[in-house]
Amino acid sequence: MSTKRDYYEILGVAKDAPKDQIKASYRKLALKFHPDRNKEAGAEDKFKELSEAYAVLSDDEKRGLYDRFGHAGVDQRYSQEDIFRGADFGDIFGNLGSIFESFFGGMGGFGRQRRSSGPPPGEDLRYDLELTLEDAFRGAKRELRLRRPESCEECKGSGARRGTSRKTCGVCHGRGQVQHATRSVFGSFVQVSNCGQCQGTGTLLEHPCDECDGEGRTMQERNLEVEIPPGVDDGSRLRLGGEGAAGVQGAPRGDLYVFVTVRPDPRFRRDGEHLLAAVDVDYARLALGETISISTVDGDVDLEIPPGTTPGTRLRLKGKGMPELRRPDRRGDLFVDVRLRVPGKLSKRGRELMEELRDELAAEDKPGWFRFRRTKDK
Repeated sequence: MSTKRDYYEILGVAKDAPKDQIKASYRKLALKFHPDRNKEAGAEDKFKELSEAYAVLSDDEKRGLYDRFGHAGVDQRYSQEDIFRGADFGDIFGNLGSIFESFFGGMGGFGRQRRSSGPPPGEDLRYDLELTLEDAFRGAKRELRLRRPESCEECKGSGARRGTSRKTCGVCHGRGQVQHATRSVFGSFVQVSNCGQCQGTGTLLEHPCDECDGEGRTMQERNLEVEIPPGVDDGSRLRLGGEGAAGVQGAPRGDLYVFVTVRPDPRFRRDGEHLLAAVDVDYARLALGETISISTVDGDVDLEIPPGTTPGTRLRLKGKGMPELRRPDRRGDLFVDVRLRVPGKLSKRGRELMEELRDELAAEDKPGWFRFRRTKDK
């Protein structure tokens, strides 16, 4: 069970609070506990908690997941870094917003933290993968064919022509960063940013490598095996750390994000870990009851139709749905909607039996019920 506090409680707002109220409450509390202003023990943890709550509740998609499924819904769809991706903190803090770089990373790319100085890391990459419902149920292994930047073999990723080397940047003196003093209503602050001369690398290139033209990387094709866990849903995103584009000059690789699409299955409709299906049953079986065979994702099972079942009844097969993504030993349920199957054409004997049944049921009509007036048989 999650130990996280309720996001609405953290911000002190009601569950139906509009965005402007959420933003105003967050600004008031976050400025109170901002580590640049509050040096008390626990202030930094409180600030992070407030910021996570705001990042979720200020985003319509994340807030919708949280309202429906709580923390589990958000944590299943987003990594800790991705929760903050797209959240607008800049107009709340101004210069104080730079603290997010050290707390939560730059939120660039797909959510991976950026290094504060030195050569930039490799880019995050995306791969779209389509699966069947059976693949999503059992889990699967797939071999991905990727075309991605790899470290240049000629210059070993330095970008410099063989026999030469990069020189230290004269502006930042190899640090990759420069400092600027600024003032705000809260006092004086020092803002650190990447050096514009060397683009944060700390070095300059005089003689580019002939193979990669100074990039330090070349495009190459690679095969990569990925394991898909049971229970993935349409729209799930899998992160493979360090499988993105290569960095330069020893910078780390980016990450690879696999976006999963699950093809529609004509037999089932999915609702989280539950599956919905329908079965057509004739009147006789609905009235008398019968055990029929029905398909599930992992084979056929028996479904009992109780006597007197009416069309529209929903029957439940416990544990015959999809596995939970984070707990594959637990499965959802399969819900089966019973529909009436009316024969389009009857044999002579079948018609006689239906007429006998009609007359029998008509004789059992109770006073006050609607009665049907028979017309001449044609």
